[in-house]
Amino acid sequence: MQKSWLVFTYCFTLTCAMQAQSTASVVEVYRIFQNKCVGCHKTSDPAGGLSLEGTGSTELAKAVNVAQKLVNINPTNVAAQGKGHKRIMRGRPDLSFLFRKINGTLEPNVEALGTGEGTPMPQNNASLTDVEKEVIRQWILYGAKTSGVQFDKSVVESFYNSGGEKSFPDGPPPAPAPGEGFQVKMGPFYLKPGGEIEYYQKYQLSLPANVEVQKLDFKISNYSHHFILYNFTGTTPGSGIPDGLRVDANHSDISLVAAVQEAIDLKLPPTTAFKWNKNTVLDFNSHYINYSLNRPYQCEVYVNVYTQPLGTADQEMFADLLINPNIPIANNGNLITYKQTVFQAGADSIYVWGLMGHTHKYGRGYKVWARNANGTPGTMLYDASCPMGIPGCPAPSYDYQHIPIRYWEPLLPIKWGNGIIHEASWANDGPTPVNFGPTSNDEMMVLVVFYTENPLSVATQDPLSAPTSVKVVPNPAQDRTTVQITGKNAISQFRLFDAAGRLVQTRHTMMGAQIEVDLSDLSPGLYWFNADGYTGKIIKS
Repeated sequence: MQKSWLVFTYCFTLTCAMQAQSTASVVEVYRIFQNKCVGCHKTSDPAGGLSLEGTGSTELAKAVNVAQKLVNINPTNVAAQGKGHKRIMRGRPDLSFLFRKINGTLEPNVEALGTGEGTPMPQNNASLTDVEKEVIRQWILYGAKTSGVQFDKSVVESFYNSGGEKSFPDGPPPAPAPGEGFQVKMGPFYLKPGGEIEYYQKYQLSLPANVEVQKLDFKISNYSHHFILYNFTGTTPGSGIPDGLRVDANHSDISLVAAVQEAIDLKLPPTTAFKWNKNTVLDFNSHYINYSLNRPYQCEVYVNVYTQPLGTADQEMFADLLINPNIPIANNGNLITYKQTVFQAGADSIYVWGLMGHTHKYGRGYKVWARNANGTPGTMLYDASCPMGIPGCPAPSYDYQHIPIRYWEPLLPIKWGNGIIHEASWANDGPTPVNFGPTSNDEMMVLVVFYTENPLSVATQDPLSAPTSVKVVPNPAQDRTTVQITGKNAISQFRLFDAAGRLVQTRHTMMGAQIEVDLSDLSPGLYWFNADGYTGKIIKS
């Protein structure tokens, strides 16, 4: 059971950053059907028993009538029915049989029509343009509503007709191999030049069985401010939450899975896993900013989920957000700092795998200490101004858009009766005072914590108190050096960073407990490395 004293609600509505919306409603979709589809789907002789002409005294009434025949209605096609697809499934173009019929090459990862599912639509040489396909897809993604304006069609038209930027210009990233896991996706949604938006989306998984998740590979672009993955709790997860993209968090019954600020392969320590039951319903939270001043942006997020059978892991991995919402920051340009102490007297220990701070653009630093029993800060655990979040770097440099996660393997015991202290600082040189809020013009003080409730089956140590577990020989070095780690049979990942925190080398899956590091192409200076959570310094002379 997740510890209630760590659960905070990351809940707000992003209305101030909504982009202007103009024309796209159910009527836009209806007009496409009239121009391209009623030749086969007319009331007098409807193909597949589906008329798209509609009845009513106004165009809107006819559009609503057609939507009622489509949204959450089973298709007459038996093969599509067998897959659980609807004619239109709110929020899910990939599970909407009508969209699969018209998709063509618009979305490469949508399943192509299979045996018994008929031929693509429309027929009789009345092919849809990419803009028309996108309007239908956006209508579905925004919940296939029959009232109100749902998205700005002019941004979509500008993207396709005049050119725009893509989150993934080379196409969708590959999904896990069959049997290894699956891929989930959020979007696309479109941002006008200089626009900003934060969306949520409920996502039903429909897993065949309970599973463990050992790795989450997040694929997001540099225009993404963050991506957060939640899951709904309770006996009927996500009930009452509307399908499709929404700006309202609605997080009364939700728990955190993971939060990231950049594309990252989040591979959990061996013998740990997230546990998802077959009825798991996820909630996506994506915050994108279009930094272009003249081109629209296509925003997408992909997550590759790698699974293993239930019972494989010894420990369940948890994640929570620690939030300090009371952070008034005057716009005088002075450095302003707030601390928050989080503890529960008499509580058990937790075993921390990762910490990551989060602020917005006025942020100047984020630090975490273990709290002493008398309430004073103890050992510093995390400094977001240093590579990999490891305190003590010689040239601290805080980048709010690329705040590091610090990992511990072995896991770090925290006596929760003492707790932790986290601190953030800001310098607001903007036009107005700010406080806690969702946009890049507001601020935040949020700490992400990954942890287990019990030690792992292998001996768990605080790596800060066991520096002799890692050796670098020789150090300083010229062209080559060797990193040796005691107590390891194999190393799955080695990463080398320069003093400014830039990644300069990555290697994967090395047999044995030592790594020969080639420094020949690097400039003299200080470097930091992380090898499966073990950290240290290398000096090139």
